[in-house]
Amino acid sequence: MSTATLAIRHETTYRYDRAAGYTIQRLRMTPRSEPLQRTLQWQVSAPGTRRVLDDAFGNSGHIVTITQPHDEVRLVAAGSVEIRRPDRGRIPEKMLLSPLAFTVPTRLTEPTETIRHLASRHLNSNRIGSDRLLDLADAIRSAVAYQSGATAASSTAGDALALGLGVCQDHAHLFIACCHAIALPVRYVSGYLYPGSVAHAASHAWIDAWVEEVDYEGWVSIDVTHACLQTDDYCRLAVGRDYESVAPVRGMRRGGGSEALSVHVEVNRL
Repeated sequence: MSTATLAIRHETTYRYDRAAGYTIQRLRMTPRSEPLQRTLQWQVSAPGTRRVLDDAFGNSGHIVTITQPHDEVRLVAAGSVEIRRPDRGRIPEKMLLSPLAFTVPTRLTEPTETIRHLASRHLNSNRIGSDRLLDLADAIRSAVAYQSGATAASSTAGDALALGLGVCQDHAHLFIACCHAIALPVRYVSGYLYPGSVAHAASHAWIDAWVEEVDYEGWVSIDVTHACLQTDDYCRLAVGRDYESVAPVRGMRRGGGSEALSVHVEVNRL
């Protein structure tokens, strides 16, 4: 089984045109503790007060609170993670929740009639294996061309399919919505991808789907944007029902006026 060590640096900076009096942020910027990845070194730096808060999905995270006047919030997560390549994309784990917890649609992943039609062409069996899921990923990649800026964080799976454009977040949401159409357990995954010669990398989103095969029953991780199985180029940050449940940074502030956001992510192999 091949192993890679990824060096990662993720910086998010908010700048305000006047001072904010209060900010609270929920951070999910710490790699998951899983059998196939081991954090060698990791540090999250942030202003204000920071406390550890893990969630019900087994994701590690922090709550950051800033109570002094500030016109900038700079969040940096950096370190190195050792990744073992999953065997045929299979993700072993100690189950915290029943897979049935991931059959519930959200606002972002509710299947429309058009999505149900797409799902019926690829997921028309009681036993779904990896090959069929990869066929669905390829169909989604063809139906929704990658274009940065075409959609927003609030765009639904149905929005992306109707537009025919989107990013990795939209591809993942559309795949999840197709699985919801037949009540197949599926999870949204946020994390990092070593870019190499591949486009649409660094900060990334993909999915875990539940399969029942002759020699395996469990999660298989699929990069919908690239229609491939997860390899040792991927570092997993968080899993959840959709982007809103795993976003690296979510929060609110009081004051501050207009906001400018910059995000920079670097992923390299050591």
